[in-house]
Amino acid sequence: MLNHIILMGRLTRDPELKTSTNGKPVALFSIACSRDYNREETDFFYIVAWGKTAEFVSKWFEKGQLIAVSGRLQTRRWTDKNGNDRITTEIIMHEGYFCESKNKSASSSEAQKNINASVNEYYIPDFEELSDDGNLPF
Repeated sequence: MLNHIILMGRLTRDPELKTSTNGKPVALFSIACSRDYNREETDFFYIVAWGKTAEFVSKWFEKGQLIAVSGRLQTRRWTDKNGNDRITTEIIMHEGYFCESKNKSASSSEAQKNINASVNEYYIPDFEELSDDGNLPF
């Protein structure tokens, strides 16, 4: 089965960094996405980021910023304070991308250096690079 979603939109509020009951960082925020065929209609999506991604999001993303989010769609059932059953649909974020400069008042190269430093801080490689000794089939 395939469950993958990619959205581009503007943050409706600053991400809110919390800690789950088991001590894992979680960031909550939402984005507004205009529809391609009708710019007057806008959809709002709730986004949840966990772990290092949550820390990254809360440090670098801010209200009004244009971002792209890649993740999976999840429907969650829960009971509110009044005992009513509720259903929430949200995107569990795997990756986030900057679609414009975060700080337009800072010099472009300085802002990019800050972004690159932060991305490298949170990047954990999950593959081993192979040396090209001429025996690769491609």
